[in-house]
Amino acid sequence: MFDSDLLDRLSRVHPAVVLAIFVPTVALLTGLGASAVGAEAVLWFAGGWLLWTLTEYWLHRLVFHFDADNQWAHRFHFMIHGVHHDHPNDPLRLVMPPGASIPLASLFLLGFWTALPAGAWMAFGGGFLTGYLVYDMLHFHMHHHRPRTRVGRLLRELHMRHHFQDHTTGFGVSAPFWDSVFGTKPASRRP
Repeated sequence: MFDSDLLDRLSRVHPAVVLAIFVPTVALLTGLGASAVGAEAVLWFAGGWLLWTLTEYWLHRLVFHFDADNQWAHRFHFMIHGVHHDHPNDPLRLVMPPGASIPLASLFLLGFWTALPAGAWMAFGGGFLTGYLVYDMLHFHMHHHRPRTRVGRLLRELHMRHHFQDHTTGFGVSAPFWDSVFGTKPASRRP
């Protein structure tokens, strides 16, 4: 993907790396948030997770699938998401590399810190980052395993339709209900 071997290596990541970075971060944020606001932290956490699902949908729809109208934009699109559509089963290109996920998470946390009450922003951020982790791990699972539950099979089916049937639908990977809300639900299974 890159002329530089170093940049190419940095664009690949094992899912365990994401867990190693974000599980302690989530635990710290959630614990500090719960200490600061008590039982109310549960609601803040749930709100953060819900905001993640909406963020996931719009990032996937607007950023990962923008219309590239020139060579530079096409290259940029390929680097952030197109490579995943060209190589959907590459196990090292299914989760976001730390070079992108850490700065993005930091920006969101800074926004929460600025906009939300003291203490509450941490529980909210813990929920938001938990949503991100669930999304990343579900995405990896959908590409490399056969889910055994009915919900898992449905999520995988919807995501595979996004990949192999119509990439202009099915943007909600971990929360496909947003596709129903915003009119991008994949078509029904063909007879």
